[in-house]
Amino acid sequence: MTHPEIAYLNLLQHIVDNGIKKEDRTGTGTYSIFGYQMRFDLTKGFPLLTTKRVPFKLVASELLWFIKGDTNIRYLLQHNNHIWDEWAFKRWVESADYHGPDMTDFGRRCLVDEAFNRQYQEQLAFFCEQIRTDDVFARQYGELGNVYGKQWRNWTTSTGDTIDQLQDVIEQIKHNPDSRRIIVNAWNPEDVIHAGAKGSKAVLPPCHVMFQFYVADGRLSCQLMQRSLDAFLGCPFNIASYALLTYLIAHECGLEVGEFIHSIGDAHIYSNHVEQVQQQLSRQPKELPTLKINPNKTSIFDIELEDLTIEGYDPHPTIKAPIAV
Repeated sequence: MTHPEIAYLNLLQHIVDNGIKKEDRTGTGTYSIFGYQMRFDLTKGFPLLTTKRVPFKLVASELLWFIKGDTNIRYLLQHNNHIWDEWAFKRWVESADYHGPDMTDFGRRCLVDEAFNRQYQEQLAFFCEQIRTDDVFARQYGELGNVYGKQWRNWTTSTGDTIDQLQDVIEQIKHNPDSRRIIVNAWNPEDVIHAGAKGSKAVLPPCHVMFQFYVADGRLSCQLMQRSLDAFLGCPFNIASYALLTYLIAHECGLEVGEFIHSIGDAHIYSNHVEQVQQQLSRQPKELPTLKINPNKTSIFDIELEDLTIEGYDPHPTIKAPIAV
């Protein structure tokens, strides 16, 4: 039987073999393909990759942050999660309140200039400590705008009303499971036109554009449509995150899990990740772990990090690579 992780390794190999060299927003450069789909049978184990270590607590705390409707990185930092640091940091160093050393193009410069990298790490550490300890600073510079938590839980309409999309899909799954409209949409054209620009409503246009649930034979499946995929760094998190979301909603709705289907637009490997990809492709997958959810917590909105446990996870070592900002 084919190991479930082979679906992901095949994606990496397909990009290595067929990727077109393209420039990108970050200036790093990518090898890119367009249009790809992976399927993961969640009954075969929780798809936390084993060919490199994927930190489950980071995956889970980020997802719980989305579920709470939170858009400020303070919650993440309180759980030692630094996934979104650079996006908030960028807003601070581009503001009139920043008086430190020049941080222009810090994402690239810190990789090629050792002296600059030390300054960058010092400024980033100071920034994160201020977010943790200073309420006013956190409100001003920890906020990322209309990112996933806002769109999932508090979508604002043209009339000023709000829609809790996540609560709505749970109600549909419970009471109208044959619906073909069990969808959460994160792509708001009004927000994304100038996303990332100074004064914009969001630091980054959503990569996870929408996801849809499907109920059949007592099982819940989820399909994610992702417009842009960092195949080496981002994809392992995306797979585990949406698998976890499927498990949590199935848990609340009294269903078993089915499939996670990952449909991708632009799937790419950054030019400075190629060596790491080859290292991962040389490894053989191990047995997938098992996810345990606290049975005493029935609502997805009551789940905390300590209610989630991964058992039997024995991956190959971590493979580090720089993030493109």
